[in-house]
Amino acid sequence: MSKLVPIFALALPWLASSALAADLPAGAAKPVPAKADLLPFKATEKTLSNGLKIIVVPTGFPNLVSLHIPVQTGSRNEVEPGKSGFAHFFEHMMFRGTKAYPPEKYQEIITKAGARQNAYTSDDLTNYHTTFAKDDLETMLKVEADRFQSLSYPEDAFKTESRAVLGEYNKNSANPVSKLFEVMRDGAYQKHTYKHTTMGFIKDIEDMPNQYAYSKVFFDRWYRPERTTIIIAGDVNPQQAVALVEKYWSKWQRGSVQAAVPVEPAPQGAIYKHVPWPTPTLPWVTVSFRAPAFSTKVKDQAALSTLLALSFGRTSPLYKRLVQDEQKIDQLFDSTPGRVDPTLATIGARVKKLDDAVYVRDAIMQTVAKLRSTPVSEKDLADAKSAQKYGLIRSLDNTEQIAGTLVSFVHYERSYATINEYYRLIDALTPADLQAAARKYLVDDGMVVTTLSNQAMPAAIAALPTLASFEPKPGAAKFDVLVQASALPQIRFKLVFAAGSAHDPAGKEGLAALTAAMVASAGSSERKIDEISKSLFPLAGSFSEQTDKEMTTFTGAIHKDNWSQFSAIAMPMLLAPGFREDDFRRLKDAQKNALLLDLKDNNEEEFGKERLQTNVYAGTPYGHPALGTLKGIEAITLDDVKQFWQSAYTQGAVRVGISGAVSEAMTDSLKLALAKLPAGAGLPATAVPAGHKAAGLEVEIIEKNTRATAISFGLPTSVTRSHPDFPALWLAKTWLGEHRASNSHLYQRIREMRGMNYGDYAYIEAFPRGMYQFFPSPNLGRKAQLFEVWIRPVAPENAHFALRVALTELDKLIANGLTQEQFETTRGYLMKNVFVMTSTQDQQLGYALDSQWYGTAEFTRMMREGLSKLSAADVNAAIKRHLSAQNLSVVMIAKDAAGLKDKLLGDAFSPIKYDADKPKQLLDEDQQIGKLKLNIKPEAVTITPAAQAFAN
Repeated sequence: MSKLVPIFALALPWLASSALAADLPAGAAKPVPAKADLLPFKATEKTLSNGLKIIVVPTGFPNLVSLHIPVQTGSRNEVEPGKSGFAHFFEHMMFRGTKAYPPEKYQEIITKAGARQNAYTSDDLTNYHTTFAKDDLETMLKVEADRFQSLSYPEDAFKTESRAVLGEYNKNSANPVSKLFEVMRDGAYQKHTYKHTTMGFIKDIEDMPNQYAYSKVFFDRWYRPERTTIIIAGDVNPQQAVALVEKYWSKWQRGSVQAAVPVEPAPQGAIYKHVPWPTPTLPWVTVSFRAPAFSTKVKDQAALSTLLALSFGRTSPLYKRLVQDEQKIDQLFDSTPGRVDPTLATIGARVKKLDDAVYVRDAIMQTVAKLRSTPVSEKDLADAKSAQKYGLIRSLDNTEQIAGTLVSFVHYERSYATINEYYRLIDALTPADLQAAARKYLVDDGMVVTTLSNQAMPAAIAALPTLASFEPKPGAAKFDVLVQASALPQIRFKLVFAAGSAHDPAGKEGLAALTAAMVASAGSSERKIDEISKSLFPLAGSFSEQTDKEMTTFTGAIHKDNWSQFSAIAMPMLLAPGFREDDFRRLKDAQKNALLLDLKDNNEEEFGKERLQTNVYAGTPYGHPALGTLKGIEAITLDDVKQFWQSAYTQGAVRVGISGAVSEAMTDSLKLALAKLPAGAGLPATAVPAGHKAAGLEVEIIEKNTRATAISFGLPTSVTRSHPDFPALWLAKTWLGEHRASNSHLYQRIREMRGMNYGDYAYIEAFPRGMYQFFPSPNLGRKAQLFEVWIRPVAPENAHFALRVALTELDKLIANGLTQEQFETTRGYLMKNVFVMTSTQDQQLGYALDSQWYGTAEFTRMMREGLSKLSAADVNAAIKRHLSAQNLSVVMIAKDAAGLKDKLLGDAFSPIKYDADKPKQLLDEDQQIGKLKLNIKPEAVTITPAAQAFAN
């Protein structure tokens, strides 16, 4: 039942709540209105005559109640030598039951209540918490009151549980960080009980079976009402809850014996401790300092905590330097826990190479030294306060979390107001407060450096330099811009370059995509990517890329108020990329993983669609995914990226669009920035690729360990948006299989009537990432397209039939065409749906730029005009001109590739079985479809292991 909270897990002292409640005298329990603005709760507080504190918080979440009972008893209270670990031990023993409720009966009650229950011990408190249905509140208060007042356990049970505690210590001892903190605290403290961790000293734990008599003393001394708070949060009536607590807890007697916690003397100099670790592990380096006790009155602890979080968190310069840029460490953390007495603030790092341990220690100390001499900026501090405030609000989304957060503050003074007062203290911090805390506490005398490693540390690690030694020393074109003005305050701009994967050099497939990623995700020459991320965070700005066959598109988005600041950050990413080797390696690995794992290994549906595209256009510039091939990505060098950027992203190769509440100044500044691009027309234009036209059905079966079979088939087509037959084919594919539309024909025939799969769709334009979107992304312009049918995965035994039924329906469409009613219904749908598919700011701007590229009218106007001129005969004639149900390329992804090949070539009847009764008409139709001869030639079926796809 125990949950030991790690030391560094409690290092979030800035968590704060909102509502303020006043402590009321015994006999009066009244709700107190909330005065702060973070949470809307009203808390009711009451202190009983025996000293027990009650806090009731109706949270507004229905049906559940969370009962937390923090006791002001933690490892801090283990004051006698040789008796450490007893606070944690009683967390265990409290589940041993009483005479009235032995363990099995207690557990039965918990089970009947459907409750979730646990407990944890920290330095300063032990908390018992249970969440359950509101109807069981009285029952839970009754049984909890009994175990707090009448805990009973025989000596044999005590000894048994003491062995379990030893087992828990042994478990934790396998964690190097736990051992490091244990040694750190043992070395840092001389007298205070924070010298040992919550688990206690190992020698005391081993001796615990002999301490049965002392266990009674410990429990009698510390488990008393005047040290206990009952927090009841959730769907609760405060007056009734207080009455129930009084009913069951008011007879609990105050304690009569207390024991003073030793006072720690002032430190006398820096300390170094090392932990030799018996098994291989990465080295750890921690630098700790004496830190002030928690307070809602004195700013020191709040200031120091905020300062270290800013200086060593994920947005800090040191994190960027050591984790991202130099890659010398893979973890960096800071911990300034709120404690009743002065404690330790710790900065820790896990080092990749032992030889870098001294370097990392000195980098931490250098940062600490700078904090003493250089105040943080007002903006950084304001950002930290904002993150703390909104992070708190985001976390408090359920009753249990609300109650648990309250516990972490209530236990200090048993007051609901503590959390609010502490937040106000945080809000009042200034850069001067943070610097004052640094100068007061980040000093040599209070420093403790602790290391852990399997091999011997460099000798220099033990020779601690002074912080003063790290103190900073004094010293010394013209562009046509498409503007879509609107009232939207969000500004969006797109830069569409005529450069895509069709321009990848042979053997360097993936270069266009990797170059775009280096621009959008690798920073500029003046700012690294983490600096850019940090700068854009408060602006809520973004700068992203998309690479396809013919286009690379960069999209920027920012509120109009932040345009100038955003432009100064984002545009240099395009105009002066950072081109750092470590970013190149990172993004190159990410691109390989996107191809190998995200596409091939983890998504056979998109895998099949992409494979069909590459098969149809094999031998042309469209013959590989935009991500490239594994061999091609491997061959790309950073110099290749630089050269592609220089040649492709030129003034003559870009189309520019901007939308929102655009000012003339914004447009001018965008033009001015783009004038810094290299001059020139860009890369040579690509030829229109000639797709492979199959003779009959040509099938590639991708052999992959998968539960279902994915199917895609299609043929190349010259019908792009600039072709006169585009509206007609768009209407035909919409009727046949509109993407994710449950009213389309294939969906009805395959999924709805037969229940064979998740969905069945048709396309006349490429639709990458179709699994994740209802509408295609803009800026995917291509000079040649693919008519495609996507049969989402079916059970392997139904794969042969699924192919037959899809071909049957396609053949019917080609042979019979659409009826007048089908034509009119579909056209009416598209006349309106064209507005839906272009409804967002991004789509409107993107489609407008696509229309420029294709040389057509604006998309919605083009489609509505084209549709309005169509007749059913026009559509049916276009279907016959461009589509076929006999000459198709097919890709199937299946586990039993050989068995599927045999079925296809055997052309035998393919049965289908249903779990539910089906109409006779459908069953008769299935018989006919199952007999359909596909007439696939043996040489037209190939099997490809999945590992070989997109390899070269």
